[in-house]
Amino acid sequence: MTSSAKRTPSAEGNSTIRARSGPPAAEPVGRAIASSAKILSRAFERELAEAGGSQPVWLILLALKQQDWRTQQDLAAAVGIEGPTLTHHLDGLDRAGLIERARDPGDRRAVRVELTDAGEKLFKRLAKAAIGFDQRLRAGLSDEELDEFRRVLARLRDNVAPG
Repeated sequence: MTSSAKRTPSAEGNSTIRARSGPPAAEPVGRAIASSAKILSRAFERELAEAGGSQPVWLILLALKQQDWRTQQDLAAAVGIEGPTLTHHLDGLDRAGLIERARDPGDRRAVRVELTDAGEKLFKRLAKAAIGFDQRLRAGLSDEELDEFRRVLARLRDNVAPG
């Protein structure tokens, strides 16, 4: 073994020889995931834009369709954004006539958000785009491969979860 090489154990317990400097023999998993996520996110954003929306709009409309939310804070948590960011998006959706906001008669502090007819139409266009995008992603992959992929992603998330 040369002075510039190092023996490292592999996941299977075997050891592999890898140079100390220079590029790794294979792209690091984190880098592959980050670059793939960026490419996929941009492609999905393009699909949604062609249908007249964006990822934040899609996520908000989807959350509104899936469940009645008691407060805007609940909706923000479901979408995975902060309250002020949600308010900014809801203001734009309201101006575009896609949602209506009204005080909840059961709790005057809470604001209810509902889709208008125009919001329903946009939701349907974005849902069609999202379904089409998902079908493109799945092309050539078996159900078994997709299940294994989901298991691997869950394991990676678990590997970096706090605690």
